[in-house]
Amino acid sequence: MGEQEVLEAARKSIIDYDVAKTEEIAREALASGVDPVALIEKGFTPGIAEVGDRFDRGEVYLPELILAADAMKAGTAICEAAFPKGTVRERKKVIMGTVEGDIHDIGKSIVASFLAANGFEVHDIGRDAPAEKFVETAREVEADVVGASALLTTTMEQQKKIVEGLKEAGLRDKVKVIVGGAPTNQEWAEKIGADAYAENAAEGVAKVKQLTGLA
Repeated sequence: MGEQEVLEAARKSIIDYDVAKTEEIAREALASGVDPVALIEKGFTPGIAEVGDRFDRGEVYLPELILAADAMKAGTAICEAAFPKGTVRERKKVIMGTVEGDIHDIGKSIVASFLAANGFEVHDIGRDAPAEKFVETAREVEADVVGASALLTTTMEQQKKIVEGLKEAGLRDKVKVIVGGAPTNQEWAEKIGADAYAENAAEGVAKVKQLTGLA
């Protein structure tokens, strides 16, 4: 196959949620001399973006989204292992966590997985995470974005504490904040001084790309 055919096959493997096929294409493409960065950016990435768009339109659901993310991560891992020595693929860093008092983490984990599949360096700090942990981790890893999920009306205020904590730590001008969760909305994000609100995983990736200048 020519390079364009390889890239199209890579894109399709993600859309088909086929981890084994994605890995096979990655290995064969690299063996034939296809640039690993091009394979990621022009093959796998358009595929995961299309799945995200389909999810946003209600044409596919969470299981498919997760499978596509798994395929993307598998293909990307093979490509990155083939990078020439000394090559550094810059990744924007995102902190993801569910706020203190809230043990719901399925949605947050899906967003984290989807972000990782789209090339972000994701630091998942888990559920029931205090605002201080978000701030400390953001400082430690020099995060570009902090994502905070709240699934209960009683825990929404924790998102506000995270924004305030970043300000107090002198990090707010360096770190963007995106919030999400069933009781939250754009109005709430604006009220607490967050930079963005996302309703679902696909929108979350799109918003984080915008916040980091990748869209």
